[in-house]
This record gives sequence, structure tokens and C-alpha cells, in this order.
Amino acid sequence: MNENNEKHDLPAEEAEPGKELSLKYESKKDILRSGVLGASIGLAIIVPGVSGSVVAIIFGLYEKLLYAFGNLVKKFGTCVRFLLPIALGAIVGLVVGFFGVRILLELLPFAIVALFAGLMLGAYPSVTEKLKGEKITPVRVILFAAGFALPVVVSCLSVFVAGEFAPLEDLAPYHYIIFVVLGYAVAVTQLVPGLSATALLMTVGCFTSLMESVSISYWKENPGVFIVYACLIAGFIAGLLTVSKFMTVLIEHRPAPTFFTISGLSLGSIVTMFFNSEIVEVYDGWEAPGMWRDICIGIALFILGVIIAYMFVRYERGTFRA
Repeated sequence: MNENNEKHDLPAEEAEPGKELSLKYESKKDILRSGVLGASIGLAIIVPGVSGSVVAIIFGLYEKLLYAFGNLVKKFGTCVRFLLPIALGAIVGLVVGFFGVRILLELLPFAIVALFAGLMLGAYPSVTEKLKGEKITPVRVILFAAGFALPVVVSCLSVFVAGEFAPLEDLAPYHYIIFVVLGYAVAVTQLVPGLSATALLMTVGCFTSLMESVSISYWKENPGVFIVYACLIAGFIAGLLTVSKFMTVLIEHRPAPTFFTISGLSLGSIVTMFFNSEIVEVYDGWEAPGMWRDICIGIALFILGVIIAYMFVRYERGTFRA
């Protein structure tokens, strides 16, 4: 294969800087891939440590996702058509996560977290693949270490200094501004690989309150909660539009430092899946018989997750080179 053909076979995300990305779906398989990405983003809201952005990197859609959000106003129709399967998948993932995964987390919390951690670790080579051939310098090592430390610090805050579960009723005006900012911060966790929306919400003491507010009975008693939802959504949308643009610029002009940082963030997020306020409560409640059962099941599911994710990464690499 000659050099020109090799360039042609590169995924669109690895095109030369300054070149616009194509957001057109070439097949139903591409649409399905985007739907799975969206579902992963939806699950990331529920499962501590899961990063939808890492899944986007695995599928080769991360830069396209950033580009679509960053150009949503400028190229509305094109970007909406690309984002629609992702949005629908996110709704499905959020519903499945809320009504399905949450139930499993209550029954076998450590084992289910171990499964997701295994999936994330098995997929990690797809993140480090971006660094092949890049020179390792002291600055890049520091960026990797800083990236690794950030989710760990956030997770530690969620365990040791998390706020009390904040009520969503009888709020003062400034509280709504805080929820806008919080929505913006949640958007950052969805666009920067390795950050967890769940860990962030736990740190500020809002995760349980928000989860418990999703019920018809609560809505009837406290209709004002919809203003809270609106503030969160407004901040989230603002975050998607601005942070995506910023990340696109970083990847375009400083790809190596950016992906060294992202690699650290992704690895740190895997570690924090076993250390966050929810899983620490599980550890505190362990008793000898149940503890060893959970650990054995968790190890088995962790290994299974690593194998499945790594095989999928290899499969995706094959399709990209086809």
C-alpha cells in the first residue's frame, strides 16, 4: 500500500489540522455506533467513574462529537443530524441506567462497578493509541500525572468532604445560579475524558437529591423542581457549546499534550470507580461471608469486562483500517 492510500485510510478524526470533519453517516453501522456512544453517556450520569468521552475515543467519534457541539449554531442542520442518534442513545442509557443499572448496583454494587471498571480498562489502549510515536518529555509526564490526580482528588472530596444532601425545595435565588454553574460543570465531565458527573454531584451533595426527585409523586408535591432542572439544562447546554470548542482547539493545536492529559484522566477515573462515596458505603457495610462472595464475583466480572472491551477495541481498529 502506498503512502497516499495510507493517508486515505486514516479516520476522519486524524485528518490534518484545520481540515473540517465530515459529520455525515455513511452506513447504518455508523448510526448504531453513535447510538451506543449516546447510551454510554447516559449511563455515565448514573454509574460512578464511567466516562462517555472515553467511549467516544474508542469508537473514533470523540473529535467529531466535539466538532458537532462546537459548531451547533454555525452548522445547525448538519450537527443536529449527527447528534440525533447520540441524543436518543443518551436518553435510552439514562433510562436503563436509572431503572436497570441502579437496581443491579443495589443488589451487587461492587460486582457491577468491577464489571464497568473492567470494560474501561480493557478499552484504555484506544486512548493511549493516540500517543504512539510521541516523545515522552517531563512536561508531558507532569500533564499525565495531573490528569490522573484530578479525578482521584474529586473522588476523595466526594468521600471526605462532600456536602450534605441538598434539598431541592425552598431555594433562594442564588441557588438557581449555582445549579446553572453545576449544569455547566456536568457538561465538562461529559466532554473531558476521565471525569465523572456522578462523582462531581456527590461532591457537592446533590446526587441523591436529584435522583430521588425523579418521581411523579415528588413532582406533584414540589413542582418548583422543574426550575432546578431548567437551570441544570441551561448550564449543561452552555457547557457543551463552549467547552467543546475549547477542547477542539486544544486537540487541533496541541494534540500530544492534550492526549497525555486525557490518558491520565482516563486511568484515574478507573481507579476512582473503586473509591467514591457510594462504593465506600458498600465497603463499610461488608460482612465476612458476603464480602468474599462480592469480591470473587467482582474479580470474575472485572476480568470479563477487560476481555470484552479489549476484543471490541481490536475489532474497531480492524474496521478503521479496512
